Amino acid sequence: MATTELSLSPLDRAGFGLDVRVTLADGAVTDAWVGATRYRGLERALAGRDAQAGLVVTPRLTGAASGAQLQAAALALEAAWRAPVPAGAVALRNIAQAMELLQAVPRQFYGQFAPGLVHPRYAFSRLYDEIAKRFTPGSGRSAQPALALAGRPAEVYALVGGQWPHSAFLIPGGLTGAPTLDTVTRATAILGGWQQQWLEKQLLGCSIDRWLANETWDDVVAWVNEAKAQFDSDLGLWIRYALDIGLDHLGVGPGAFLAVGAFPDPLAAAGAPAGADGRPDLLVTPGGVVTGDGWTPFDAVQVTLDVTHSFYEDSGDAGGGSPWAAAPEPLDPAAAGGDRYSFTPAPRYAVGGTRVAPEVGPLARRLMAAQAVPAADALGSVDHDPLIADIHAKKGPSVFLRQLARLHEAVVYVRLARSWLAGLDLHGPFYAAPEDHLPGRGYGATEAPDGALQHFAVYGGDTISRYRVITPADWNASPRDSADVPGPLEQALVGTPVIDPTDPVELHHIARSFAL
Repeated sequence: MATTELSLSPLDRAGFGLDVRVTLADGAVTDAWVGATRYRGLERALAGRDAQAGLVVTPRLTGAASGAQLQAAALALEAAWRAPVPAGAVALRNIAQAMELLQAVPRQFYGQFAPGLVHPRYAFSRLYDEIAKRFTPGSGRSAQPALALAGRPAEVYALVGGQWPHSAFLIPGGLTGAPTLDTVTRATAILGGWQQQWLEKQLLGCSIDRWLANETWDDVVAWVNEAKAQFDSDLGLWIRYALDIGLDHLGVGPGAFLAVGAFPDPLAAAGAPAGADGRPDLLVTPGGVVTGDGWTPFDAVQVTLDVTHSFYEDSGDAGGGSPWAAAPEPLDPAAAGGDRYSFTPAPRYAVGGTRVAPEVGPLARRLMAAQAVPAADALGSVDHDPLIADIHAKKGPSVFLRQLARLHEAVVYVRLARSWLAGLDLHGPFYAAPEDHLPGRGYGATEAPDGALQHFAVYGGDTISRYRVITPADWNASPRDSADVPGPLEQALVGTPVIDPTDPVELHHIARSFAL
């Protein structure tokens, strides 16, 4: 059996600098190593600074998820200071975060993922010519308007948060200012226009209510063929094409999924300090962990960071150290040893005493949403969503399902955001001053566009003692751990048939499905 090694650097389009090496045997990947080449030292720089410095510094870790970083930083500080947040502030935070999630959907699909669909490899498909007309970078008749309209949700974020990215309108206890009727009216109009122009007219070819009526894979198949507008929509075409070229059999992954949940229920969470557990019972989009043994609720205490194969000094814990512990000293890659290959630690989650390497992202979120109890009210204040879980049960995880879950979320979150806008009480209040700047442990978690985001902090009252951030890329692009278990992307790459090692488009599809 002939084996060869293939190196792809950088593989990602998201700026993480991923160095990917794979071993090929008889035309298929038998092993993979995913290493981040860039050191992130902002958390170490936070030690000793003012307790609120995390609100300013951590959003600079990324542009596309800066709002999620701000949210997690605020939640971490509120947990330590036991600071309650008024219902109006919770609702407006939810609206802003939903906008960040929404703007990312067309940008990721048309800007990062879809260009790979026009690869000449797929010219055999009878749908190829139409795919090329719509999705070719720079000239695609679908890509151009979709990417132009992608900024509309970001405009809404800027209306309620002052700017996007790198907003600073969240502070412990609420917001820096109150919204006005003009703000809500303009935000509603902008979001409604985006929904009609891109989401319904171009992506779906139908109303969001019609799409949300789909609860099973059979429903989706029937939906595609139900009406010409749906059949010819970007989503209808993409579903048909993805199945035709086999994306539903590519990039299975670890089979374990994690989401921390998002969107505190404005009424239930109002006045209730988050605490170190993040109050997962108050979230509209639930968190949890899904493995082969089923679903379990998420518990931040079960998260560890393993640096066995990372460019850091050993933590002293064979199975990984606590995220609340001090960040380990970085090592010079040139002198670190051959078994270390990434600046990303290996986040792991303990399920029944066994540490697993779960993937995070829209697919994980949708699997957790299937566990939510349906809402009794017409506004849908609970994110109950059985569709993606049904497809997962029938077809399994894949590049296709990760991407479908992301597109589906645009429909889910635009509906929730419009309900929060409609129910916003402009009389407030939107801020409640924390009574005491207490020392203690803080934890803030939410869902960024690409998956679970967590801030683990220890405060000395008005100063930061320790600060750690686990990003979605840390989870998905993690290296091996002390038990030599590969990270999620590494596992998803294994088994992939590579037709042309000089142009491995298959590997790129898998990385893009993780938004890398």
